[in-house]
Order: sequence, then structure tokens, then C-alpha cells
Amino acid sequence: MMSLITTEQELCVCELTCALDESQPKISRHLAQLRACGLLLDRRAGQWVYYRLHPNLPAWACEIVSIAAKAQRQMLKMDAERLQAMGDRPLRQETCC
Repeated sequence: MMSLITTEQELCVCELTCALDESQPKISRHLAQLRACGLLLDRRAGQWVYYRLHPNLPAWACEIVSIAAKAQRQMLKMDAERLQAMGDRPLRQETCC
């Protein structure tokens, strides 16, 4: 999740559910833990909750997450393809939630 969020800058729960092919409760539970640890920040927009890296993360932590995202690019290829198949965000919102 962190790698996809880093690559995309910001993702909502339904986008992550689709990309990772996992259940919404499982995705939400993991996002809540990442947010509680201070790694992610969320924002609400209507019925959607979007997650991004916390802006107050130290530079070294951001660098580690960025390096990990680049290293996992091949491993996350199918997840990224499912995400891209949702279309641009306005189209994604039509298929979400």
C-alpha cells in the first residue's frame, strides 16, 4: 500500500481495494494502522477517504519509502495495472464505493 500510495501521491480506499484485490475491511484496517503510526495522513472528500504519505515524515523515512517503491515496481506491476484500468480519478470515482 505504501509503495502504491507513494507512486500515485494519494489513493482512496476503493482504489487500493481494486488495485490490491483485497477486501475493503482488510485495506481499511491496515490503513488505520499506518495512519496511527504516523506514516499516512488522510483527508475526506465526500464519501471517500484519501491517503498520502504524512508530510511531517523525516526526509530519511521518505527516501526509504521511495526507494522501496522503486525496488518493488516489478512486483507491483499487476496492482498498478488494476489501478490504471480504473481510469483517471473522475472515472475511478464512478467505479468506487
